[in-house]
Amino acid sequence: MDTREVGLYWRRNAHAWTALSRQGWDVYRDTLNTPAFLAMLPNIDGQSGLDIGCGEGHNTRLLAGRGARMTGVDIVPAFLEAARDAERDNPLGIRYAAGSGELLPFASRQFDFATAFMSLMDMPAPETALREACRVLRPGGFLQFSISHPCYSTPHRRQLKNESGQPYAVEIGRYFDRIDGELERWTFSAAPQETRAAYPVFEIPRFNRTLSEWLNAILDAGFTIERTAEPHADEEMARRVPHIADTRVVAYFLHVRCRKPSWLPR
Repeated sequence: MDTREVGLYWRRNAHAWTALSRQGWDVYRDTLNTPAFLAMLPNIDGQSGLDIGCGEGHNTRLLAGRGARMTGVDIVPAFLEAARDAERDNPLGIRYAAGSGELLPFASRQFDFATAFMSLMDMPAPETALREACRVLRPGGFLQFSISHPCYSTPHRRQLKNESGQPYAVEIGRYFDRIDGELERWTFSAAPQETRAAYPVFEIPRFNRTLSEWLNAILDAGFTIERTAEPHADEEMARRVPHIADTRVVAYFLHVRCRKPSWLPR
């Protein structure tokens, strides 16, 4: 499956994704994943940033709220339209551009930093996207990204629950399978049934890479790895938001910050 085909699927997902996430049903993002990402982020006040795979602009706006001069890029016109609508309603100086993370429509050495919130793992060639991110960064700039954890988001995955219905383990398999476009169908499970029924189920092409493939792709792109994290709910958060309590069993997300060396010429 290539980028064009992936874009077609995400065009079909865009309306439901935007509506449901803006209603607050992406609870893993809003209560855990994005807050942890921002907690790991260095100071970006006054810097120029690129949000790769920005979607409808939710996280791009959070970055602009921290003082960064933000540009968002996405392959899906409906996401960009929703992002621009939000910018018109509450201007933060964000500009949005159409384009693929695998072929960024920007000159080299243009940005101080780049982010990719849960987008790289949905691209057919994340290795290429990492090289492109490195290309558009100024020497000394950083890329921080989040992905589904490659060790625990395997093609075979089944949550195991005890007699009380509480998750206690995850059964995983097919870790080494090279998956390139296998469709997954799901929606935000936190939404009430009647809300979910009002929208089509997401169809998302899957591209499976092992942890070592991700790490080697980062290094091959020219980056040095600076910091990593595996966010999960603490006891208080799990009690407050029971829907994400299962993140205490295994890591659902992997966060990586990597930096373009100051001596790298390209």
